[in-house]
Amino acid sequence: MTTGGAVAATFCATWVDEWVRAGVTDAVISPGSRSTPMAVAVAADGRVRVHVHHDERAAAFVALGIGRATGRPAPTLTTSGTAAVELHPAVVEAHHACVPMLLLTADRPPELRDVGAPQTIDQTHLFGTSVRWFADPGVPDDACRDQWRSIAARALLVATGGLGGAPGPVHLNLPFREPLLGEPGPLPPARSGAGPWHGTAGPRPEPADLDVGTLADALAGRRGVIVAGGGIARPEGVHALASALRWPVIADPRSGCRVPRPATVSHADALLRVASRASELKPDVVLRLGSLPASKVLGQWLTASGAWQLGVDAHGSVHDPDRVLAAVLAVEPGALCARLATEVGSAAGGRAPVEWYEAWTAADAEAASAIRDVLSHHAEPTEPAVARDVVASLPAGGHLVVSSSMPVRDVEWYAAPRDDLTVHANRGANGIDGVVSTAVGVALGTGAPTAVLVGDVAFLHDTNALLGLRDRPLDLAIVVIDNDGGGIFSFLPPATALAADRFEQLFGTPHGVDLAALAVAHGLPVTRAAAQEAVAPAVRLALAAGGPQVVLVRTDRAANVAVHDELHAAVARALG
Repeated sequence: MTTGGAVAATFCATWVDEWVRAGVTDAVISPGSRSTPMAVAVAADGRVRVHVHHDERAAAFVALGIGRATGRPAPTLTTSGTAAVELHPAVVEAHHACVPMLLLTADRPPELRDVGAPQTIDQTHLFGTSVRWFADPGVPDDACRDQWRSIAARALLVATGGLGGAPGPVHLNLPFREPLLGEPGPLPPARSGAGPWHGTAGPRPEPADLDVGTLADALAGRRGVIVAGGGIARPEGVHALASALRWPVIADPRSGCRVPRPATVSHADALLRVASRASELKPDVVLRLGSLPASKVLGQWLTASGAWQLGVDAHGSVHDPDRVLAAVLAVEPGALCARLATEVGSAAGGRAPVEWYEAWTAADAEAASAIRDVLSHHAEPTEPAVARDVVASLPAGGHLVVSSSMPVRDVEWYAAPRDDLTVHANRGANGIDGVVSTAVGVALGTGAPTAVLVGDVAFLHDTNALLGLRDRPLDLAIVVIDNDGGGIFSFLPPATALAADRFEQLFGTPHGVDLAALAVAHGLPVTRAAAQEAVAPAVRLALAAGGPQVVLVRTDRAANVAVHDELHAAVARALG
């Protein structure tokens, strides 16, 4: 093997083979020249589903969606220069949300750097501290072929948390010399069998000093609540502990714990706005699992409660902006809860008073009834009702991706529980970019019917997600709430503190874009739901039709504030 093109081809084919051995099933590629050796190797392998995307930024969020939904990173390939920079927003989200990603940025060889060569920038540590590991193995060299499999396997292990850290993005920078095309020769030998070069040492051990019996004694007999956020692998364990302790579960839709069981509290934001009930329901102990729900009201109530609060996160991540947690345990929350449930029965304190549990379940039921009654009297689309109906209309086994800003809040505050739906949201960095692309990745990675609930500004942020979307093999309903601007700002102080024209200029930001025409330009079918009763049928029909479909729902920003106020007032009357 003598030519540079053949060496590079063999190097790339070796890496692809190693990743397939470790379980990789998908790759996302953006077109470019310098990335040719790796692009050809991925496509030629035949065991990897290849998703080509024109836009690197959207491509990275597609890979994020695949990684989020499946737990498997999808190698994401770009050419050199600013193409690589475009990956950064998705990298930041993956870093904060502990989503596995494998980023492959092609680069110019060292002799073309710092001499004004086109499409050449400094790609060393391009994403800073937002990656778990950065490596630049240099221009492929046949003398180093014995190292190729090890580097590829290590990158995937780090990305998936297999070396003991939290899952997240890994960046591999790959300089290639011309010629960029060549035929691969024999690959370096792999490990015997079908496995990768490096494997994990087994499941993450629980902390050695975790005394489950002592913790059970500390929880038993107390007036407590479980706050279940994102990042729970075994939600059944959470409800087992709730039953054993006779505690309510304030369940974020992303937790998997928001199921139709008596212990589930689905309307905490609404009922905790009622001062008398918020005071009555003040706990002694709070068990906070995974990441935080979106509700600011819930967060403020937890901070002011004075309760002893324990955080539990699979990776030991700290979700404590108000600095009230007594400790954080690095263990999978559902598994810990399941273990605790078996200990609580023999704990000295027993279960919480039945009155404590009944006060929570009664308040949640009253809030749910008040919310249903208010929304039933609105024939026009309202954003809370749209969120409820989208959640209710997805088929069993479906997936829902929810945008930050108002959609994630409306789903959290108003949607009814379900035990057969998986909810995703990019709440690591809480941005609104890449939401539709993330949903594309979820749909591609799972093969399941998927919907995304997104506002118009977030939709416009990610219009390049629509590139080539009509030809992708997925079932995706894109539900766009169009209120011609930034709806969440109407709930914030500038809405009343500034003159109307200044508020519109800086925060309302009406765009005036015909979103239906935009979708049609990309070849996507569009349904307009002009009445609330049309929303759920439109979503069901969109998914039944197959392929990508857009459902547009027009609302008014001022009316949206009013209906939220109406809902809060109705809950206050019901609980008062």
